[in-house]
Parts: sequence; structure tokens; C-alpha cells
Amino acid sequence: MAEKSIDIKGLTKKYGDHIAVNNLNLSIEKGEIFGLLGPNGAGKSTTILMLLGLTEVDSGSVKVCGIDSSRYPLEVKRKVGYLPEDVGFYNDYSGLQNLMYIARLNDIPEEEAKRAALEILQEVGLEDVKDSKVASYSRGMRQRLGLADVLIKNPEVIILDEPTLGLDPEGVKKFLQLIVRLSRKKGITVLFSSHHLHQIQQVCDRVGIFVKGKMLAEGKISSLAQQLFSKNAFTLEGGISSVEQYVKPSLSIKELVHKMNAIPEVAHVEFEENRFVVESNKDVSAELSRLVVQSGYGLNFLSKKEYRLDDIYYQYFQEGKAHEK
Repeated sequence: MAEKSIDIKGLTKKYGDHIAVNNLNLSIEKGEIFGLLGPNGAGKSTTILMLLGLTEVDSGSVKVCGIDSSRYPLEVKRKVGYLPEDVGFYNDYSGLQNLMYIARLNDIPEEEAKRAALEILQEVGLEDVKDSKVASYSRGMRQRLGLADVLIKNPEVIILDEPTLGLDPEGVKKFLQLIVRLSRKKGITVLFSSHHLHQIQQVCDRVGIFVKGKMLAEGKISSLAQQLFSKNAFTLEGGISSVEQYVKPSLSIKELVHKMNAIPEVAHVEFEENRFVVESNKDVSAELSRLVVQSGYGLNFLSKKEYRLDDIYYQYFQEGKAHEK
């Protein structure tokens, strides 16, 4: 059985009549990058505060690295690195001096801290500016220094709360690559909280869709798409064109769709404007290609449909709103 870095059961938090987090259940395995996806105000930050033991739990339990966050927040703090959207530093200190200061706060011996700080600054791409004052750092450089700040105490879990806010596209790209590389290299578990769908899709092993305090769905993107859009194993989409100048089609479009439906294992066919979508229990690409060509049509493309995270999120979000009515 895989080791759990984060284990949440029945977690609930209320502020007056407002339920910020509603009976949340979630397990994140060691070394996994998990994306907590939801709009602002969904309850993501409240969940993080409870994970860190910084706000009281009304009901349920939350454990980080096997430690109860509510009862032993200081123990959890030693295991977890937290990077909020805005990181505070001493602007008159250099990047290296800021890291050394954090190391002292965490009781890391001076010599060990210096060695670790220099190594981490190299890993996050700040080696050349380690002696420059943080006041001169760009937003992207400050976020990378924030990640170095988190790494200096050698955490088992890193929690990122909207960490790319304010970064330009190139800065976002570099930051996300850095997260993946460090997680894979060091076996660090990462909880990535964000409302940016494409960023979550790029880096996360699994995703949780979190709306109005509730986890609407969680899993790998491929399995979420399968649950949501099709009960069949394969969804194929293709496009055809008429080649009447060379050969007259032997079947009308209506007849072609009927023949597609007659292929064994095909469950459903949709056709619109020379494009078709076929749901089937197995890969019928070869049968579809042969049928289209033999019927006198040109096959422009045929591929397995890949649903993006924004398709999945929008569908679950709409379902969540429908359930409220």
C-alpha cells in the first residue's frame, strides 16, 4: 500500500453560517504532485490553513506525514514547506543572507546551512545573483527564492498556494519545470493549489476539482474524462471530405453513419459538418478508416479524442451548479 503524505477525512470548517470546507476527503501519496483546482473563494486556502494547523478544524481529521495537524502543528511545520502567492523577504539582505536567516530560525547548523543554501540557489537558478539584494529581484526571481526558502529545511511536503500569480509566461514555464524536477529528484510530495487550469494540467499527476467547499471529483485527468464524457473505452473523432471529382461516393452520409453504427463494439456515432465522433468499447480506427475510404470519401484525420482539463472542469462546475438548484 502506497505511503500517504496527506490524509484528510471528513474535514469541515464553518465561519458562522458559511461552510468554507464541507466534509472533504482526500489522500495524496508520497512523491505525488496533486493539483487542487477551483475558483477563488472555493475553500482551497482554508483547507491549506487546516493542513498547516493554522486554523481550527470544526470536524473531521487531517494528517500530514502521519501527524495530526490540529494537535501537533509544530511537528507538521517541520515536515512541510509552504509557499504562498506573496513571499516576504528582507529586501536589504541578499538572497543568500535571507536563506541563512531562515536556516537559523529552523536550527540548522551554520556550516550545513551555507552548503545547503548554495546548492539550492543553484538548483533554482539564482546562483549568479545570490549576493544581490532581494530588492533588485524580479517577481519571478522572488518566487524562485521563495521556493529555495521552502527547500532549505528539506521538507517532505511542499504546499503551493497560487505560486505563479503575477509571473510572465516565461516565468511561469520555468517555475513549473522547476517544481516537477525537484519533486521527481527529491521525492517531495507537492500540493499545488490554483485556479489556472492549464498550469495544473501541465504538472500534476492527479487533480481535485474543488467548488464551494466541496470536492466535486478527483483523479487522473484521463479517468475524470472517462467518467464524465463516456462510459466507453474509446472516443474517436475524424473528418471526411468528398472526392467526387475522382470517384462518386457509394454511400450517402446517412448510410455511412448507419454503417459506422453497425461496426461491432461501436456504441454511438455523431456526425456534423463532415466531422464525426465515435464511441466504442475498443479501438475501431482501422474499421472506420477502411469504411470511409471504401465508401468513396477522403479521410482527413482520425484520432482518439483527448479531453482537456478545461472541458472536464467546466462540465463538473456546471453539474455542481445544477445540483444546487
